[in-house]
Amino acid sequence: MSLLNSLRISASGLTAERLRLDVIADNLANVNTTRSAGGGPYRRKVAILQERPVGFADLLSRSAAPTSGRGGVRVVAIMEDTTPPQRVYQPGHPDADADGYVLMPNVNVVTEMVDLITATRAYEANVTAMNAAKQMALRTLDIGRSA
Repeated sequence: MSLLNSLRISASGLTAERLRLDVIADNLANVNTTRSAGGGPYRRKVAILQERPVGFADLLSRSAAPTSGRGGVRVVAIMEDTTPPQRVYQPGHPDADADGYVLMPNVNVVTEMVDLITATRAYEANVTAMNAAKQMALRTLDIGRSA
């Protein structure tokens, strides 16, 4: 795996995890939103990640293992969670139905916090990988200067 390829893979991971963090922040910001533009309560969103496909140039340059040097990760879509909204008894709420129940978003704060920690750790791991690749490149240049 080349140095630039490892940097490209880590950069794609950083971009994907930053988008995941944005989606999680959006979910947490709308945890009590009972009216959305589409009608009804806010629906939790989830970022769908997928391995970035290998391009034709990558296939031509690869001579050894067919699975080495994949292109990283990309966000395929941001989808709404299909779990039903929560029914909460709040008769004084402006969006309450005739029985006094309000449909609340399907956002679970604990789940969002776990996803937030996971995305943060993945982001940190990609930063560490980029720093390691940078240090290897600098050491290589140092070896070239001393020779």
